[in-house]
Amino acid sequence: MSDRQRRAIGVLAVVAICGAATACANRRSSLLLERQALGPIAEESGIARGIEWAVEPVTQPQAQSGLEAIVTYATRDYLTNFFQNKKVFGSFAGMNPYFPEQLVFYVKLTNHTGKKIRIVPNDFVLLDDLGNQYHVLNPDYNTALAEAKAPMATLTRGVLEDAHPGYFGVGVPVGKIIGKPMQRFALLKMASLQEGYLYDGVIYDGLIAFWSPHEKAQHLKLLLTNIKTDFNANDWPQTTIQLSFEYAIRQHRGP
Repeated sequence: MSDRQRRAIGVLAVVAICGAATACANRRSSLLLERQALGPIAEESGIARGIEWAVEPVTQPQAQSGLEAIVTYATRDYLTNFFQNKKVFGSFAGMNPYFPEQLVFYVKLTNHTGKKIRIVPNDFVLLDDLGNQYHVLNPDYNTALAEAKAPMATLTRGVLEDAHPGYFGVGVPVGKIIGKPMQRFALLKMASLQEGYLYDGVIYDGLIAFWSPHEKAQHLKLLLTNIKTDFNANDWPQTTIQLSFEYAIRQHRGP
């Protein structure tokens, strides 16, 4: 194959990539149309806005049946500093993987029950005083949401800038395309509170995120619910623990 033929095929490949990117940019993801809370449909327009909330108390402890929990509201400054820690996150450090439209809490659990417990963070819920219920946003959802919101022009520009000669005249840098989504996913998976067993004496922590509550909300209740314990010989739980945290909130107006 001559150099001219390879160049021609390369141009066609880039045009195809640009065409695909344009088509994707014009197609809206169903993720952006999902309801952010269980509640009145009429309330949806006031939910998941980029509001910076002042939450009181910022840190709150709870204990029940030997399970101790400390929950801290993670402000945007808190998250920025947290994810810039290279000692923890290494080469992935730097990006805050959460969105301004989300409310994030840091949860620290200490198991002094004398037995194992099982936590399922997806069962945790946030309630506001307007009758809305919010569920935990898991890392997979947040990663998919980021990809749905990302401008395809940025992706195409990255492909064109990093294209280099290959067998067909142009190389497509796949690693470059998926860089930011993979960074976000890695940070979310490492920092999020994950499902699983916690044995006696274990101290475990992580982040949980919800859609930002309705802009007119004034009070929140966070429920760490369905924490299972007292497992029998068949590994069926006989008891569940629920911890409740209540907050007053207002929109942050600056220092």
